Amino acid sequence: MRFLFACGGTAGHINPALAVAGKLRELFPDAGFLFVGSGRELEKRLVPAAGFDLKNITITGFARGVKPGDIKHNLKTLRNLSVSDRECKAILDEFAPDAVIGTGGYVCWPVLKNAAKRHIPTLIHESNAVPGLTTKMLSGRVDRVMAAFPSVRDHCKRPERVVITGTPIREDFLRYTREEAKRRLGVSGKPLVVSFWGSLGADDMNSKMAEFIRLNCRSGAVRHLHATGSGEAGVKRMIERLGTLGVYGLPDWVDIMPYIDNMGTEMTAADLILCRAGASTLAEITALGRAAVLVPSPNVTNDQQTKNARELEKAGGAVVLTEEGLTGERLYNTVVGLLRDKERILSLERGSAALGVKDACSRIVENILDFLQK
Repeated sequence: MRFLFACGGTAGHINPALAVAGKLRELFPDAGFLFVGSGRELEKRLVPAAGFDLKNITITGFARGVKPGDIKHNLKTLRNLSVSDRECKAILDEFAPDAVIGTGGYVCWPVLKNAAKRHIPTLIHESNAVPGLTTKMLSGRVDRVMAAFPSVRDHCKRPERVVITGTPIREDFLRYTREEAKRRLGVSGKPLVVSFWGSLGADDMNSKMAEFIRLNCRSGAVRHLHATGSGEAGVKRMIERLGTLGVYGLPDWVDIMPYIDNMGTEMTAADLILCRAGASTLAEITALGRAAVLVPSPNVTNDQQTKNARELEKAGGAVVLTEEGLTGERLYNTVVGLLRDKERILSLERGSAALGVKDACSRIVENILDFLQK
């Protein structure tokens, strides 16, 4: 048995592929595995670290602008498509996979297109509410589109081939109950709010969080854990911002750190989560059934995060705020108002859980094995 995975670009594409490959490796310890990537640093770090072989192909995405630099980049991408096509054919010849699985990114196009031409079982996973260009283009060619949101069907050429599997999440997100997680963290009394805006941080949102933290330092309304992103420099910048607001030193109910290493435990313990609306993060929130206040990033291609956030909002699982015009005070008042309304929080948790899929990895593996049996 030989499995070929195509993924690239972001952790949101790579981590689901690694989770599925890991599950398949448990079931078939003698199977062969190969990942195809686009040569970006994250792939080169994460894939070998998980114990899988990686081959990179010559591929770039299309720029959506019309500036001279965008046009030059797109001409390069057209040339790369020809090169990557030859490289993919060579990989398929040499590795001879029994199934090919894509989890997003432009690297999926030449790999899955050529695999489908050879009638190899070919599946792609889409974690966003609205599929990206690559998934849309492949949706009429692959055997199955595995999706996190039912809305994906509306954008695929063959909606009957779309199945809802959810997006795989790490096992540590399902290890404890909320009460167990709170005990492990030593959290009691005040409701726990966990906030983060991505590993690189978001400078504008962190400036709003400084005001949020100032208000909470004064009121003591919530136990608050905030990850600034951007390493120790992010924490230093936050402390400087708080100083300009007259906050020198933090009370014991407020913690600031660059990253949250035990994210699964912290999110499990949380009574409310403040974050962006990336697909993997929403998969984690909904699998846990947690209430959330979402502020989608305005800097994502095709405004994908807003579309994700609106799907959770429509299900009754989140409050969505736009970054433009948002203030730290409004964010703080929104959070405190929600936490004072226990029925509202319970309603948000029910809406979130309704979209959650805890066994997404197993569902995806079942779909792969289904086509192998056929």
